[in-house]
Amino acid sequence: MDVLIVGAGPTGLTLGIDLARRGVEALVVERADGLFPGSRGKGIQPRTQEVFDDLGVRDAIRAAGGPYPERMIWKDGERLGGQPMFDPVEADAGTPYTDPLMVAQWRTQEVLYARLVELGGQVVLGREVTAVEQDAAGVTARCADGTALRARYLVAADGGRSAVRRAVGVGMSGRTVDPAPFLVADVRLRGLDRDHWHTFPKDDGSGVALCPLAGTGDFQLQARLAQDAEPHLTLDGIRELIATYTHLTAKDVTEVRWASDFRPRTGLADRFRVDRVLLAGDAAHVHSPAGGQGLNTGVQDAYNLGWKLGAVLRGGAPGTLLDTYEEERRANAAAMLDLSTAVHRGEVRRGRATMQLGLGYRESSLTDETRTAPPALRAGDRAPDGTVGGVRLFDTFRGPHWTLLGATAPPAAPTLRTLPATPASYAPGVYLIRPDGYIGWAGDTAEGLTQYATRTGAFMTA
Repeated sequence: MDVLIVGAGPTGLTLGIDLARRGVEALVVERADGLFPGSRGKGIQPRTQEVFDDLGVRDAIRAAGGPYPERMIWKDGERLGGQPMFDPVEADAGTPYTDPLMVAQWRTQEVLYARLVELGGQVVLGREVTAVEQDAAGVTARCADGTALRARYLVAADGGRSAVRRAVGVGMSGRTVDPAPFLVADVRLRGLDRDHWHTFPKDDGSGVALCPLAGTGDFQLQARLAQDAEPHLTLDGIRELIATYTHLTAKDVTEVRWASDFRPRTGLADRFRVDRVLLAGDAAHVHSPAGGQGLNTGVQDAYNLGWKLGAVLRGGAPGTLLDTYEEERRANAAAMLDLSTAVHRGEVRRGRATMQLGLGYRESSLTDETRTAPPALRAGDRAPDGTVGGVRLFDTFRGPHWTLLGATAPPAAPTLRTLPATPASYAPGVYLIRPDGYIGWAGDTAEGLTQYATRTGAFMTA
């Protein structure tokens, strides 16, 4: 096969979808016997919504969840008042999605899994990869059941305790974000409305929150415990926790559907690529859950890597294109780690900073800005939406191709989509848009475009 993806979380499934639509033979394997059952990563940021639009799942994701409710603060059984969870950001022609969606992680994975199967992709559950061997032609993955799998490339999307990362000898450095133990669980309960994210803080810094999970009948419990407390994940333990911190009684908690405990920390892999093995998602970076950056950053990893693997394996692009995955995504992940830590500590508000729309690759070796006086929108930036002659740009971008704005396609680029003009959301000029929705090349005219395309394989990929 072409690509073996280890891990059927949001990162692995997103990559599987992107490769499947490019005609790349890929297999997703997951050590668990089923998809992840909990709500953990429930925030879908606006940039990820744009990715899901391109991959054909945004409508299904929206149907699986809903908007974030207002936060309601409680003290001694009384409501103190509400406040929005996010600073509002106005939508415009270039930025149609500005509100994060709340979708329980298990529902997101169900949507991604269904889309992957629809495209002909394969997922094998209950298959644990325990060792990895590489040679000049490919990668052999040894599994716990004694079988072996062979692929030209392997992508580790197997979580923060990645067995593949350890197998290829990549270290992960990080730090503690918060010394207190945390607990998260999906519960069924009575006695609270579903119109608010209910928070119950104590003066010592501990507290619990109960958030109605859009698209389900559950509440997500988040608890920051005292530093010497021991999390108890049983029904009785969670009942006692909720009864201690809120006005609800133990009997108001009727079911615990999933529970986990953790201590918030950061982690960044020393490398994102070791020859034919690439790391993505939590296998490459571990975040505090504050601000909803972890799942989204993993999806962005997959979206960055998918088109590059497709270009090398199917489009005739040089293998060195894969070097830019680590170059672009490791720097991006490091920035997201700093951001999620700042949100956790209350130093940054949720809002424009957490939408991931301002992230880009201006310093990448894949980026070429040729204008002597470039405007605010530059090569390396996210390509905004807009309309040209009644045609929406995001509709034109949708698919595994490059897109040229402001010029006609060269004869050597039969698969390149073109719009001969630019919308009002862009400055005048010529823009070559990468398959992942970032501006790869920009110029006042098309002079130099062919040289860039030759270097990156842009005109060879479908």
